Amino acid sequence: MCTMTPPPLPSKDRSHLRTLVICHYVAAGLSVFWLGFLGLHYAFVKHFFTNPKLWEKAKEPPPFDPAEFFGVIQWFYLAGGLMMVASGVLTLISGRCIQRRVSRTFSIVVSALNCLQFPLGTLLGVFTMIVLSRDSVTQLYLNEGKAKAEG
Repeated sequence: MCTMTPPPLPSKDRSHLRTLVICHYVAAGLSVFWLGFLGLHYAFVKHFFTNPKLWEKAKEPPPFDPAEFFGVIQWFYLAGGLMMVASGVLTLISGRCIQRRVSRTFSIVVSALNCLQFPLGTLLGVFTMIVLSRDSVTQLYLNEGKAKAEG
């Protein structure tokens, strides 16, 4: 019988995985940046709606109580902030998993969620799915997982 050794993995796979790790870390950092921007926006809107002096000079009074309206709006800020934090943490964990070559399925699920963040998250999500779906990358995860289990 002829025994064939599997061909070596292309270096492009390791290079693409390294690039994915960097992009995941950058995306997680951008989540922190956008969270800060959301905080500044919240402060501006809160000042605008809860400052009665800003509404005194209006020609017509607003059809709603601005402070009460802000009470509703702040829940949207909270939900948006929680989604940004969750997205950033999941993307950071996914980047770490790709770096360690573990939990490939988790990284694919996170990449699908990243696709909802147009346009940069979509690019990262699609690129992650393409790279992690390659047979050679799947084999790399299996080989490195066996090596870690044995060693």
